[in-house]
Amino acid sequence: MYYNDDSVLFFDGEYVKAKDAKTDLYGQSLHYGYAVFEGIKSYKTANGTRIFKAEEHYDRLRKSAEAMMMPFNYSTEEMVEATYRLLEMNKLENAYIRPIVICSPNMALSKGQKSYLVIEVWNWDNGYLANKMRIMTSSFQRPNPKAFKVEAKVSGHYVNSILACQEAKDKGFDEALVLDENGNVAESSGANVFYEKDGKLFTPAKGNILPGITRATVFQICDNLGIPAEEKFFKPEEMQGADAGFFCGTAAEIVALDSLDNIPFKLDWENSLSAKVQQAYRHLVLEEDYAYLKNQALYV
Repeated sequence: MYYNDDSVLFFDGEYVKAKDAKTDLYGQSLHYGYAVFEGIKSYKTANGTRIFKAEEHYDRLRKSAEAMMMPFNYSTEEMVEATYRLLEMNKLENAYIRPIVICSPNMALSKGQKSYLVIEVWNWDNGYLANKMRIMTSSFQRPNPKAFKVEAKVSGHYVNSILACQEAKDKGFDEALVLDENGNVAESSGANVFYEKDGKLFTPAKGNILPGITRATVFQICDNLGIPAEEKFFKPEEMQGADAGFFCGTAAEIVALDSLDNIPFKLDWENSLSAKVQQAYRHLVLEEDYAYLKNQALYV
């Protein structure tokens, strides 16, 4: 699924066959989840292959490494250039890009002494997602920001995500809605969340969430389309039975929600403002003209 005999990845300054790449079995990243990563996507556009918000993603990777006290010397420009070359070597256009910073062998509970950058790419043409997910409020909480650097995209944090997501699937739902330690909505197992009510979008405030790049893009789209959007703390009960809801993230893009805790959202998705945001996002990543949106009367 992710690589074949011809696939190439970037490993600490070299381009090597994925099947030949090796990692150390005594590394902190394997034993303790002490690694940071990004999820990035590239798209086939009329202007060629384009990585969506590459600089923002690689800036965040560098900040995550800094937050975790990892020595890391790659510049954003170097990583962007390496990624475009990697996409070309693998003959990929619509692709998922996974850079990860791993650390050298160390069984001690101390900061890494040396780090290595790995960039992997594989085909991912998930297209226009609107699968109207059934979600449930998870019994697992988002990690406490006083215990973790929750603004950093750290590999170890995602054990919490696996538990929350699998709990939801075991109970017959598609995904989980995770709360913070105060009982407020935080995010899904791996994406930010918005809900729509009375012509306005709402999303959890910063503090207990990973403030996603796609989340920031949604705010930009709302500003362009004249759709009010607000950050605030709220309980799941406030989101239940709202007009519409969606998850957003680089891999997922904009994913429509059908219900929360078996309480359906009220509007047909196609008639919601959220659907207009979804369409606008798709045209944005494909570098298509906003004239399309005007022609479709998507401006409010």
